[in-house]
Amino acid sequence: MFFVISRIELAAHRNDSLQNPKNSENQMILGIYRQFTRSALFSVYSKKAYGEFWDESTQKKIARRLWTFEMKSFANQKIAEAPKPPYIFKLTIIGWIFCLLMLTAMGMIVYQEMKPPLPKTAEAVAMEKTPAVGAIYFGHYEIYKEKGTPVGAEIGFGWFKITRVDGSNFYLAKSKDMSKTSKPKEQLSNADFEATELPVVKLSEQTGYNIRFKSADGLTEIYITDKK
Repeated sequence: MFFVISRIELAAHRNDSLQNPKNSENQMILGIYRQFTRSALFSVYSKKAYGEFWDESTQKKIARRLWTFEMKSFANQKIAEAPKPPYIFKLTIIGWIFCLLMLTAMGMIVYQEMKPPLPKTAEAVAMEKTPAVGAIYFGHYEIYKEKGTPVGAEIGFGWFKITRVDGSNFYLAKSKDMSKTSKPKEQLSNADFEATELPVVKLSEQTGYNIRFKSADGLTEIYITDKK
C-alpha cells in the first residue's frame, strides 16, 4: 500500500518591516503550508497549518531557532488567517470497501460466536454416552504382534459387544461374522458374538463420531464408528 506525505502551500507573505536574522540585506518570504497525507485507503489534511520563512535571495529556509519575536508574531497571525482544510480525514473508495469487508468479517465472527449450536444427531448422542455392558458397536480392530509394525497383524471389520467393564478396563467380544476388508455395517451380522474376549483395553478417545479403545501395551486397538 502506497503512503505519500506532502505539503500544500496555502499563501506567501512579505513584510518589509521584518529583518532577516541571518542576512539583514535580504528580504524574507513567509510561506504558509498544510500537510497532506494520502494512501490507498484514506487521505488526511493536517488540522493546523504552519509557517516557514525563506530567504528570497538564496531560496534557503531560515531555521526557526533564529526567528525573532516579531517574526513569530507575524507568522502566528498569518497561520490563523489560513483557509480551513476541505476535510480532515476521508476514506477512498478502496478504503470504504476495506471497512465494509472488515465489518462483515467482524459481524460473521460475532454471529458464529453467538448463534446457538446445531442440535446433535441421535447417532452423535449415542456415541457420546459412556460405553456400558451390553452396548454393541461397529468398527474394526487391529492386533499387532510387534508394536510399530503391521507385519503379521490381525485385522477385522464388524460388530463388537462390551461384555465387561472393570473400572477403566473394557472387555469386548467380536462378532462371529467379521470381515478382513471394510464393508458397510448393514452387510455384517450383529446377532452372535464369540465367547472369547479380545485383550483388555482402555478408552483413549471418544467423540460424537469416533470411539477408540487401546490396550496398555499398545498392541491392540479398536476403532468404533457407529453404535447399534
